[in-house]
Amino acid sequence: MALALILTTISPAVGGVLVRGEKGTAKSTMVRALASVLPPIEVIAGDRFSTDPREVHPLSPDGPFATDVDVESRPVRLVELPVGATEDRVLGSLHLEKALSSGVAEYEPGLLARAHRGILYVDEVNLLHDHLVDLLLDAAAMGRSTVERDGVSVEHAARFVLVGTMNPEEGELRPQLLDRFGLTVEVAAPRDPSLRVEVVRRRIAFESDPVRFATSYAEDERALTDRILAAQKLVSQVLLGDAALLKIAEICAAFDVDGMRADIVCARAAVAHAAWHGRTSVLREDIRAAARLALPHRRRRNPFDAPGIDEDLLDELLGDDDLDPEPDPDPDGPHPDDSRPNEDPAEPSVVDQSHAESSVVDQSPAEPSVVDEQGAESSVPDTSTTDGSAEQASTSADSAGQASTSAGSTGEAVQAQQPYRPKLFTVAGTGAGESGRRSRAVTTSGRRVGATKASGQGGSIHLTETIRAAAPHQFGRGRTGGPMRLRSDDLRIATKEGHESNLILFCVDASGSMAARTRMEQVKTAILSLLLDAYQRRDKVGLITFRGSDADLALPPTNSVDIAAARLQELPAGGRTPLAEGLLRAAEVIRLEKIRDPRRRPLLVVVTDGRATYGPDAVARSRQAATHLAATGTSSLVIDCEVGRFRMGLAGALAAELHAEYVPVGEVSATALTGAVHGSLGRDGSRREEGAA
Repeated sequence: MALALILTTISPAVGGVLVRGEKGTAKSTMVRALASVLPPIEVIAGDRFSTDPREVHPLSPDGPFATDVDVESRPVRLVELPVGATEDRVLGSLHLEKALSSGVAEYEPGLLARAHRGILYVDEVNLLHDHLVDLLLDAAAMGRSTVERDGVSVEHAARFVLVGTMNPEEGELRPQLLDRFGLTVEVAAPRDPSLRVEVVRRRIAFESDPVRFATSYAEDERALTDRILAAQKLVSQVLLGDAALLKIAEICAAFDVDGMRADIVCARAAVAHAAWHGRTSVLREDIRAAARLALPHRRRRNPFDAPGIDEDLLDELLGDDDLDPEPDPDPDGPHPDDSRPNEDPAEPSVVDQSHAESSVVDQSPAEPSVVDEQGAESSVPDTSTTDGSAEQASTSADSAGQASTSAGSTGEAVQAQQPYRPKLFTVAGTGAGESGRRSRAVTTSGRRVGATKASGQGGSIHLTETIRAAAPHQFGRGRTGGPMRLRSDDLRIATKEGHESNLILFCVDASGSMAARTRMEQVKTAILSLLLDAYQRRDKVGLITFRGSDADLALPPTNSVDIAAARLQELPAGGRTPLAEGLLRAAEVIRLEKIRDPRRRPLLVVVTDGRATYGPDAVARSRQAATHLAATGTSSLVIDCEVGRFRMGLAGALAAELHAEYVPVGEVSATALTGAVHGSLGRDGSRREEGAA
């Protein structure tokens, strides 16, 4: 992580750093500490947009500037972008105070302007709202920000190092934003007890005397600053030969990355790595370091793929052939005594020297420590069967399901096939939840449909409605000319209608009647497809499974659909069907989530064939549980997994009790649904039965 941050500050064109890791690993601490060790920059005095005085055609609204401008030096800014920031705070907007008091339309810069030539840091970047992600994508692609709003038309430079930190357990990034990060690293807490002790010791020392603690590392920090400055000056002199370029292209092609951005980032990172070690030509070790940081996140084909890179294949591709020969180092260069290019003398201020190379500089970003832990936490429900007092008819149905080609009954989990594009399922009505892409809602982004009186909440000012509210009172307020006289109760906030994200709670039947390999494979593929759809629409997901005698909350509601996919793949099947227990557990989870997040509306997805076989009066209790759920007003969807020529239709009856939408599993796919419609319009006018998607 330290190396990735340094490389992107040596060469900002690398494109920033994404830091993925478990909670409590000092991700934010290290990023915030980065600004204090960076060399200061020169800016035009008085310019609000940090314009470089050496720039020939500066893109600053405060210009044009004279040829003999005053220059001042200031530290590099670390600008933090909160995940809940409003659009006008990020882009900038009309200076409201001057507009209301003096009638002057003046632009007030936002966070993107403040971050120019600095670091824009987004903690929990995976939770950033989609409309803010779009703004970052535009600024990162163009290197400038354009504001066209509230009667203001402004364009200014916005080139910054984008640094994001995230916990993968809370969800993944949109692919477009993920690709904009030049480098990515995986971090995890050290497992070495001595290193953990050192972390605790330093934390206690800092809390006891922060000033003394910082002073003890001041010399190391100055040395690190000097080395970064020397590398920044040297980077333009580093030679990237044709042999090195060809090797980078071979590696990117072999790892099957999308597009050409990986090649460009690898080249820039390799050059920065060479400059960091005081060299003027790119060597094999520079390319290796760059590939380990630039390629892992570009090899993902869907959100369920773990980022990573095969280092054995990387070493094989690098080979032993010499690249372009390196010229003799300059004896007056920045590191005349640096005889060990693979070691970073700056790192002892971070960790012990004995661990520096292994745990900071050369730690592979591809190590799947977080993914492994997620997998290790995956719970496998009990495969034992219980209770023999179910109704005889349903018991025989379950036995028939287990007698068919069953994998789950023996503890082997059936794997899902390639996911497909599912039909869109939404929550009825209009909500007011977080911005997303599923159900209709009043949100902070979208099309403007009206205005409401400001009541202290955030939002963009509806200028027209504000003026309209104030206009009838101008005579009474004594206005005889000049600007309008406005009061706080005149302010109106724009009401916007867009789409929200929802809680998608899966309640999955994993009993013996579902255990047939073909059926469970079909069910898992349908759920995996819906999970992928939930990821794309920024939903939270939860997973309840019921089998045997109880229902298990396999995954509490979370933004991380890849963990849900992992739990789903490991789900075996077998035992009786405690349908009532599953529905009641779903009702309890939904009740608790409404307390935690009352704005997020749930969509319950019950995946079952409708049989209820566990306990006395299993069918009656299931109906009571369904009636209870329906009374709460929860939007529900029943996916009927019953297949074959002779069907009992129990899932349809359950859907009626729940007041839920009913969909056969073969019609979850959007293409299968389209095929069913076309089939119903056939020459004989009869509906054709659709198979599995």
